[in-house]
Amino acid sequence: MAISFNDSNGSAKASANRYKYVDGENTIRLVGGVLPRYVYWVDGPGNKRVPFECLGFNREKEVFDNIEKDWVREFFPDLKCGWSYCMQGIVDGKLVLVDLKKKLWEQVRTAAEDLGDPTDLDSGWDLRFKKVKTGPLAYNVEYQLQVLKCKSEPVSAEDKELVANMKSIDDIVKRPTPNEQREALEKLRETTNPNTDSEIEEEFKI
Repeated sequence: MAISFNDSNGSAKASANRYKYVDGENTIRLVGGVLPRYVYWVDGPGNKRVPFECLGFNREKEVFDNIEKDWVREFFPDLKCGWSYCMQGIVDGKLVLVDLKKKLWEQVRTAAEDLGDPTDLDSGWDLRFKKVKTGPLAYNVEYQLQVLKCKSEPVSAEDKELVANMKSIDDIVKRPTPNEQREALEKLRETTNPNTDSEIEEEFKI
């Protein structure tokens, strides 16, 4: 269940476009609710890692209550899940799915104490930040919120219409049932066998 920006404490098959973070300056207007979740990254066909939602994490309460059966723990007992909150955003007049970065999200929440809710269509603000390389490896990056550039301004009439007609993020990033998760894991296990074909990439997209 998606929760409002102010209700998110930050602990703890997709539609169209995912936002691709670029080196240097980025600008996103976040809209709608925050979808709290944790995911496992499982090795899949073609040396690709496949995301599986941790069903032990309660989206609505933002806690690990372990009420639902989590089959990833049965198949891969040593695998750990990671923070993977997401939202929708507007970039260049188009709706995108935004996979939030935890340290950037912490900066946004701190800035919101002074700037207010960034998702408000009238008094909210664009996220303006830099993606900076800090080393030679792909994960050697940091995200620096440019708070002085995050000024309150209403979105355009066209953007308001986009928001009025957009799907709920709960419908975009659906939570699987335990049975669906188990079936997907079994199929993934079959397709990662070198004697079988790798035909499930689209099925496992989130």
